Amino acid sequence: MRVHTILAPTAAFFLTVSLMLPQAAMAAGKTGVTSAGDEIIIEMNQAFKKGDRKRLTALLPQVQGHLLEAWAAYWELSPRLDAAPAAEVQSFLSRFAGSYQEDRLRNDWLLQLGKQRDWTTFLAEYPKYRMNDDKSVRCYALLGNATVTNGSNAVNAASEVESLWLAQKDADEGCAAAAEQQLKAGSLAPQVAWQRARLGFENDRSRVATQAVGLLNPNWVASVASIYLNPARYLDDKITALRPRTKELVTLALIRLATQDVDAAAKELGKLRWKAQLTQEERSWVWGVIGKRAALRRSDDALAYFAQGQDSHMHSDHLAWKVRAALRAGAWSQVQSATAAMGEAQAKDPTWIYWRARALMASKLPAATASATALLQSIASIKGFYEQLALEELGRPLSVPPTPEPVTASEKEAALSDPGLRRALAAIDIGLRSEGVREWNYSVNLHQRGGMTDRELLAAAQLACDQQLWDRCINTSERTKNVVNFAQRFPMPFRQEVVQRAGQIGLDPAYVYGLIRQESRFIMDAKSSVGASGLMQVMPATARWTAKKIGLTEFQPHHITERDTNIAIGTGYLKLVLDSFDGSMPLAAAAYNAGPSRSRNWRGQDGAPTLEAAIWAENIPFNETRDYVKKVLSNTTNYAAFMSGKPQSLKARLGMVGPVGSLKTSKTAQAEELP
Repeated sequence: MRVHTILAPTAAFFLTVSLMLPQAAMAAGKTGVTSAGDEIIIEMNQAFKKGDRKRLTALLPQVQGHLLEAWAAYWELSPRLDAAPAAEVQSFLSRFAGSYQEDRLRNDWLLQLGKQRDWTTFLAEYPKYRMNDDKSVRCYALLGNATVTNGSNAVNAASEVESLWLAQKDADEGCAAAAEQQLKAGSLAPQVAWQRARLGFENDRSRVATQAVGLLNPNWVASVASIYLNPARYLDDKITALRPRTKELVTLALIRLATQDVDAAAKELGKLRWKAQLTQEERSWVWGVIGKRAALRRSDDALAYFAQGQDSHMHSDHLAWKVRAALRAGAWSQVQSATAAMGEAQAKDPTWIYWRARALMASKLPAATASATALLQSIASIKGFYEQLALEELGRPLSVPPTPEPVTASEKEAALSDPGLRRALAAIDIGLRSEGVREWNYSVNLHQRGGMTDRELLAAAQLACDQQLWDRCINTSERTKNVVNFAQRFPMPFRQEVVQRAGQIGLDPAYVYGLIRQESRFIMDAKSSVGASGLMQVMPATARWTAKKIGLTEFQPHHITERDTNIAIGTGYLKLVLDSFDGSMPLAAAAYNAGPSRSRNWRGQDGAPTLEAAIWAENIPFNETRDYVKKVLSNTTNYAAFMSGKPQSLKARLGMVGPVGSLKTSKTAQAEELP
């Protein structure tokens, strides 16, 4: 592997931080273990992951005074919090006060105290908890306060419990316990538990549903479990043993049936007896599920299904998919009505602000046009996909914003001396990237001084940039509110190699950079959970196939993490994909992420509408791929502006997306061969 030379850090950095990687090792994405202490830290991390408490206790004394001792102490204490004396826990919290590890352990301890219902200790410790991003901890706090105060301020507590509980994806003891208390007190409506069960059925999480219904009546749990396994049997009038058929259980059965067979659920819900038994709210929710399921498969029936319910009774996710279905159908009035029905938080998403503005513009009414302009102005910027589209709708160019003043020596020194950033760098240096990233994020987001200013964020980002920690460089710089540093947000490592390779095969280097930024954040040894590797996150089978196509005859699987090989194979594959989709960047990006066959399927066959690519991308059924395509195209546009110094158009790169057609062209045939 060829290795790049790292930008030289300041001398002050070496005086302040004596833990930097050897330069070649960092550039190659390797660990920088330089001492026995580093080796012990790594061994303790491995023991923590294995749950080897004895080994952790034996090794801890050997890392006393090490920069990462706080991590070692956390790994040793955290697994035995259930039995550790309170004095020992307090000693840890005091010794590592102000650190990520202190707050992380307090988070773990609060969960333990909540499970034990030790409200005296819990309520004394909770105000010291700075992270405050754990829903279960917050639910325990609400439960503890309500228990100690005997339910005073119950209305406000119930509202927050409802919000937290419904937002959780999986079954949870803390929020379920808080919900149970509020249900028994009469402050939380039973309808909330049924809504929680509906979400469980719709999202294929039966435990969520049985837990929620069990809070209302444990005797109903068996019925709920049976309905989950066979909803059609429960709804069958010929089977009389399955009673009672309460409207809530019928609603659950219809939701579950919709996840299995949309058409069968629509036919069943259309029966007269359910119109009489179910409320408008219950029918609307089920129609929302049916409409969403139909929209996910791009069915022309989706809007008709949605139309049989009322927007005001649908879940936020149903409304999102109603908008998407309406966009595919060109039904701008439906886009307008569905976005108008969204709750306050959902309505603030730039996605729905943009499409609501477009729907208002489509009406061509003067008042509506004025409202649309105001909506577009509220989000227009270069920072994201819909923000960029809003700029273009307003006729404003997508240009590089003014560069802020360079980080000063004193600002850099402050970043260099930050304890959390130092520990984060040390952890990343020796291969503990996950731990380092968490501590880095904590330090820049919940800094012990009350949060970093824009200038402090720029200095921290520059520290990461100088060390070629591009993911921290990008993510930290993106946190600034009032200034934008494009060089930090859109770095171009390996510029000579990327630009040269892209030029050789006819790829836009801005597109390559836009994709790499989204794939790996320029981490050369990045590896995904499914096995994709390197800068361009190439799967092993795809790498082998592409290597043959582009003539890398001596390619071996381990070569994929080498910079130049990864760039060659990644760009080679991207070019093949782009050509097979007639140069469409959105289709190629979707294919790169989810596979050519899926992208081809989402494109549609004869009879499918030809759509604005933004509408097509918004209708991608996979959340990850939908987000990926939008971010790659947004990145590409910003890189093009940065590299060229000229205004750019996102809309021009998006273009239109239409069906393949009945006759297979050579490019279509080639697309079918792509892995």
